[in-house]
Amino acid sequence: MTEKRKCIPFGFKLLAGIFIFVGMFVIAMVMGAANISFQDVWLSLSSSKDGEKISIIREIRLPREIAAITVGSALSVAGAIMQGITRNPLADPGLLGLTAGANAALAITIAFLPSANYFVLTITCFIGAAIGTMMVFGIGAIRKGGFSPLRIVLAGAAVSAFLYAIAEGIGIYFKISKNVSMWTAGGMIGTSWGQLQIIIPFIVGGIIIALLLSRQLTILSLNEEVAVGLGQKTTQIKVILFIAIILLAGASVALVGNMVFIGLMVPHVVRAIVGTDYRYILPMSAIVGATFMLFADTLGRTVHAPFETPVAAIVATIGLPFFLVIVRKGGKAFS
Repeated sequence: MTEKRKCIPFGFKLLAGIFIFVGMFVIAMVMGAANISFQDVWLSLSSSKDGEKISIIREIRLPREIAAITVGSALSVAGAIMQGITRNPLADPGLLGLTAGANAALAITIAFLPSANYFVLTITCFIGAAIGTMMVFGIGAIRKGGFSPLRIVLAGAAVSAFLYAIAEGIGIYFKISKNVSMWTAGGMIGTSWGQLQIIIPFIVGGIIIALLLSRQLTILSLNEEVAVGLGQKTTQIKVILFIAIILLAGASVALVGNMVFIGLMVPHVVRAIVGTDYRYILPMSAIVGATFMLFADTLGRTVHAPFETPVAAIVATIGLPFFLVIVRKGGKAFS
């Protein structure tokens, strides 16, 4: 498999990924409870005509699918960065405390600042994600050699359970459980253009930072001593990359709530396609992650139409067996 992987240039793989992504986007725009045709989609995107179906596409379906694209890309790239920095095949923003921290911060803000606007909620998600990350790695660093994959995963599970309990407790005590659940359930329902205008710049910024440091990340993922020997400022690079992770994970939670396993699955699949060079892994992860989220959202809207199946449930149904396979194979099942 390795020889075949090397025979195909990365450019062809990237073009194939983009082609599949575009096809999935068209399918996502057409399929759903409302009867939408390819012509309706084309008219809504290429003309200024009005109509019931065109309004459905422009105001409901299009922002929803753009949210799926941005969140899928963000969580996939964040997961790839985390796996590279920690050299931990089980690293995922949802498993290592980031999304739990953002959820807890969101609940606290809704309880104490009920009139906070969407921008304020987004910033609190970033702060919560940062606190969750610091808690996990702080626990992992208590003992020498604490950044082992197993200890980090256990610390992430403990911190996530603690922060989710805080969010639930606040929701019950302040009688805002319904409001908190609407944010944290995990889904693209009700995504508006105003929300996208706030969130997308943060996600694009995080992905650009990751791409600019992809070469350094590749060296870090192989051996930190070699990176130091090559003159890399490993501490500064890690700090910048963690800022990128916090931007990506925090923005994703602010937009669609909690999504686990995307950041775990996609980088493993991508490494099986493009190898271990993060100059290739990161852009391909963004494309594959976006395609996967479009698929999951389309499945959620159509499998039991006109009712919706939560996207988070679909992702978890696919992700949990994947996670168990990765654990059983020691992180090398798809490498």
